Amino acid sequence: QSRGMLGCLGNLGTACFGYSRLTSLKRKQAAMIIALTFSISLSLSLSLSVSELMLSVHSVDLLSSKMGQNRMEHHTDHYHGNALIIRRGQTFQIELDLSRPFNSNTDKLHLDLRTGPLPMVSKNTHVIIQLVEELEDDRWEAKIVERNGNRIKLSVNSHAKAVIGKYKLTVTVESPKGGSATTRDPRKDIVMLFNPWCEDDTVYMDDEEEKKEYVLNDTGRLYYGTEKQIGDRTWNYGQFLEGMLEACLYVLEKSEIPPPGRGDPVNVVRVISAMINSQDDNGVLAGNWSGNYVGGVSPTAWNGSVEILKKYHKEGGLPVKYGQCWVFSGVTTTVLRCLGIPCRSVTNFQSAHDTDVSLTTDMYFDEKMEPFDELNTDSVWNFHVWNDCWMARPDLPPGNGGWQALDATPQETSQGTFRCGPASVTAIRTGQVYLKYDTPFIFAEVNSDKIYWQRNLDGIFTQIQCEKKAVGHCISTKAVGSDKRNDITHLYKHTEGSEEERIAVETASRYGTKPDVYSTSMAEDVSLEVKLEGEGPRMGADAQLTIVMTNFSSQTRKTTLHIQVAVMYYTGVLKGTVKKDKMPVALKPNEVKAMQWVLPYHSYQDQLVDQAALMLTLSGRVSETQQVLATQTSFRLRTPDLSIEAVGEAVVGKKMTAKITFTNPLPRTLKGVVLRVEGLGLQEVKEVVVGDVGSHSTVTRTEHFIPTQAGHRKLVAALDCKQLTQVHGVADIVSCWSQTWCIGTTCRVVSEQTFYYLGG
Repeated sequence: QSRGMLGCLGNLGTACFGYSRLTSLKRKQAAMIIALTFSISLSLSLSLSVSELMLSVHSVDLLSSKMGQNRMEHHTDHYHGNALIIRRGQTFQIELDLSRPFNSNTDKLHLDLRTGPLPMVSKNTHVIIQLVEELEDDRWEAKIVERNGNRIKLSVNSHAKAVIGKYKLTVTVESPKGGSATTRDPRKDIVMLFNPWCEDDTVYMDDEEEKKEYVLNDTGRLYYGTEKQIGDRTWNYGQFLEGMLEACLYVLEKSEIPPPGRGDPVNVVRVISAMINSQDDNGVLAGNWSGNYVGGVSPTAWNGSVEILKKYHKEGGLPVKYGQCWVFSGVTTTVLRCLGIPCRSVTNFQSAHDTDVSLTTDMYFDEKMEPFDELNTDSVWNFHVWNDCWMARPDLPPGNGGWQALDATPQETSQGTFRCGPASVTAIRTGQVYLKYDTPFIFAEVNSDKIYWQRNLDGIFTQIQCEKKAVGHCISTKAVGSDKRNDITHLYKHTEGSEEERIAVETASRYGTKPDVYSTSMAEDVSLEVKLEGEGPRMGADAQLTIVMTNFSSQTRKTTLHIQVAVMYYTGVLKGTVKKDKMPVALKPNEVKAMQWVLPYHSYQDQLVDQAALMLTLSGRVSETQQVLATQTSFRLRTPDLSIEAVGEAVVGKKMTAKITFTNPLPRTLKGVVLRVEGLGLQEVKEVVVGDVGSHSTVTRTEHFIPTQAGHRKLVAALDCKQLTQVHGVADIVSCWSQTWCIGTTCRVVSEQTFYYLGG
């Protein structure tokens, strides 16, 4: 800048020397020329100097106002304060005020987000966000979406599996000649939460009303009493009030879970179930069932979670006195909803406490039928309150996602710590107690038999009575969108006394400490399997499956198969049952019987979700041997392909054509069909509006595009329609330059102009 100024002054001096020798009239003209020349020279000099200035960040605006775009789009506008609170797997915007306009050709910029005490890129606790031309899903990246002088607005995309918690933000800029500059403002921290609105997040929940209830509702109802006299009370969760987000994050920070593990909701809810009680880790609440609450608050006196969590946070992690099951559950609901995990409090009436993992509730008597108090450690509570939380379970077999039972009341240890869950409610219902976590304990709470034992003179105990309907009644939670009680017993167990329920009980007992408490089958000589013919059932038609049963014995075998089909998300979460059926089967000696079973189209047409997956569950008991039969099979309904036909030669720079054909397989009209067509080196993403497509109708669309790159390319298309998903197609296209000379096996590519020149 100094050299430029000196140059301008030198030019001015030369002009002034000549100026003194001019006449009066010419002096006026010359003065104007000198002034103009000086102005232009100075402007050019300053322009050059500005472009070479070092780039720096004057300020960062996180656009974090409660009523701003970020908070509204991320459903975090209810949280107190004006911090930037966002949900993972979703874009957010920030604005940067720079020292000069940003030059995309020469300047560089990236963001750093760090969380935890020792941020590391390899642990996903240090995230480096680079600028890109176009944002893509499922990755961290940023794009400039607005420019206004020295200000730029960035759209930042976060990963759907990102670690949750508080992140520190730094902005680093680099200019060609000025080195780099980093800006860090401790007031500009960002809080990342789980995202039930993001399909790629493990906690995704598709029903909007359920999200409003289980994530956004800050009050609820808790149930207590007895099954014949159910009482209820309002509980203030208060997850959005001032200081609550900080308190809930504090609970997470005090837990045993390291920051890299905070991206997995299974890990998070498991550690929260431990941290809500103080039994072995100085958690939030001290339990007290003595009736003496001196030095604290009676559990029945609490009206909500806010005072408890704020007190715990303010006093530096000193357990709050006192809590019982409904208080533990209410606080758990607050913390998980605050962190973005759908959660509800659940009350089980006549709730068993199995102390020896027998999966039965045992009562022991001596020879005179006097109770054996030292052995009678199992108990049945009038009621017990725990939680359900919603998530996929990629760590379990398909079909076990959805509601997971979680219990923060300290009853028994799990892997050395007082915690319980998450246990798949589906696994509890079917007796699959070998699936983690703590499924046997919760199964016993809702569906164990109460067995009475008497000691014989020889000291051996004999079973004298079995109550099969003693526990697990009126399992209750608040209804969605109202204060009514919703009975969800059917989610936890089959109808009491049904064959399916008995099969679940006996299946579970095999994995307990008393596997022989129920009579074992005299033989296991019948097999059961499901077969899919060819490529499997097609969308829009009845789904036909083959059930194959084999009798390996030389005697007749009879059973009744219980058949159930449920819609399933690709994450393994079951949406709901679409059909139930019963099939009596008689097998001749050594017979292999293949039976056709049909799921009519009308049973599933309005129930399907993305990926069109279904879970078939079969169960039954062989009458002659009491052998239990059970199997599960997941299958999808095949969707049609889009047919893409390339027309003409593919030449770089020349227009070509492709015909895209689609046939609606459904006996109903598809509404608002859109095709998305693209191909690297062929065609940028383009939306083609098709409109409505009638039942079993065929439509063809012709698309024109110009190849920009030579070689093997793929033109792909996908159909976007609410009623039919996973429909796509591809065409292989080999594009070349305008002409190619071939000599022997050697081909030389030349341009069109060169070809004609050589030809001349």
